[in-house]
Amino acid sequence: MRNVIVTGGSRGLGLGIARSLASAGYAVVAIARSESAELELAIEEAERGARGSLAFRCFDLADTAGIRPFVRDLRRSYGSLYGLVNNAGIGSSGLLATMRDQEIELLVRLNTVSPILFTKYVVRSMLADRSGRIVNIASVVGITGYRGLSVYSATKASLLGFTRSLARELGPAGINVNAIAPGFVDTDMTRELAVEERAQLVRRSALRRLIDVEDVASAVAFLLGDGSRNVTGTVITVDAGSTT
Repeated sequence: MRNVIVTGGSRGLGLGIARSLASAGYAVVAIARSESAELELAIEEAERGARGSLAFRCFDLADTAGIRPFVRDLRRSYGSLYGLVNNAGIGSSGLLATMRDQEIELLVRLNTVSPILFTKYVVRSMLADRSGRIVNIASVVGITGYRGLSVYSATKASLLGFTRSLARELGPAGINVNAIAPGFVDTDMTRELAVEERAQLVRRSALRRLIDVEDVASAVAFLLGDGSRNVTGTVITVDAGSTT
């Protein structure tokens, strides 16, 4: 069974990805600062299933100094690491001129520095096996930009450049590196938007709907699967055509 790490896997998009991959037969390790009730339920469901597995490991990715020993412990506990889904991050909004310096630094550390360092140490396991898959969860705002999300957009755009360059670095070792750029996902957060704001998001999409967590999870499963063995250095946009 192939081991796959999913960061930010305790809720929302990360949990959806982790649950989907476990159902597809992977041995998934969800990384998060704390275990949610939803993740506990997903772990119980995976235990009752007949395919993959789902486990939780506690770690705060803001602790960049602790990433190296944490990944070393993961390798000791689970063995070879086949896949890494860099999903963890925060989405603070605000105009650049009024954002606090500490908030900017936290956004950059969690959304850019942490996934790069985490990838660095996971890649060492993949290089030893001369195989592996890395999927970085970016965002359409890293491509198009969005008012009030300049810093967040910068962190997601950096993941796209990281993806393309790392794909060239690791390609000779048989390691694929890709990114997914989701649009606005139909989650509790978007359901809390004003009716007109949500309607505007729907109108902007070619398919006249928001995407679901499962849409992104399916794209991740494709990039981890054997059918994508010749797909690397690409960005798959999943946004119901809102950026068309």
